[in-house]
Amino acid sequence: MDVQKRLLEFMLAAFHRSPNFIALLKKPIVDRLGEAYDSPAKTELALQLCWAIGEHGGGGGSHKDAARELFESLELLLYENLSSSRLGLRDSALGSVSSTFRKSSQSRLLCFVVTAIAKLATYHRELQPRARVSLAKVARSRISDVRVWRRARDYLGLMNEPAICSSVLGPSRPSSEYMPPGSVRWIEGGSKMIAHVPFYILSEQEGPPFHDFSFSDILPGK
Repeated sequence: MDVQKRLLEFMLAAFHRSPNFIALLKKPIVDRLGEAYDSPAKTELALQLCWAIGEHGGGGGSHKDAARELFESLELLLYENLSSSRLGLRDSALGSVSSTFRKSSQSRLLCFVVTAIAKLATYHRELQPRARVSLAKVARSRISDVRVWRRARDYLGLMNEPAICSSVLGPSRPSSEYMPPGSVRWIEGGSKMIAHVPFYILSEQEGPPFHDFSFSDILPGK
């Protein structure tokens, strides 16, 4: 287990340092996603790959074809899991240890896949229509684990607010290649003043805040 953990950490560090590796290794990544349920170790690998795909935009803005193919693999994994999840509802009454473990692993994987789809579509806007369809199917499915369909519903709501969506679901360390207007570099939060925070976050609407104070409101009159 320790060796497996170290290998996963090395893989994520490599993707973090060179996100384009995700696009270059697209074929083996797709193959590993297809083996997500072969063993617990492969399930964990698939989880980490889903996270990396979403976090690094499938390799970056210059790898749109690879990002689209990775997105399609995530879609396939999502729909396969939704179908088996519905079938699993009939067997939930049995309550066996193995079925409970599988159900838990499946819900965890679905959460990662849903998040990866939302993040990938935030990075590559041309994927947003397909992402909305996928997330809507999950939100309507109301599968047994409420965390899954609620997460999909929340991401759909975020997509209706593009500026906030870019800030929340965009890369945690935006590069010069991807830094949409209005996004916040949260990692620099300790050195920022309140004025650096976009107004649409402070007032829950786009544009300047409705409460426009003047100096006369805060300085005592003569």
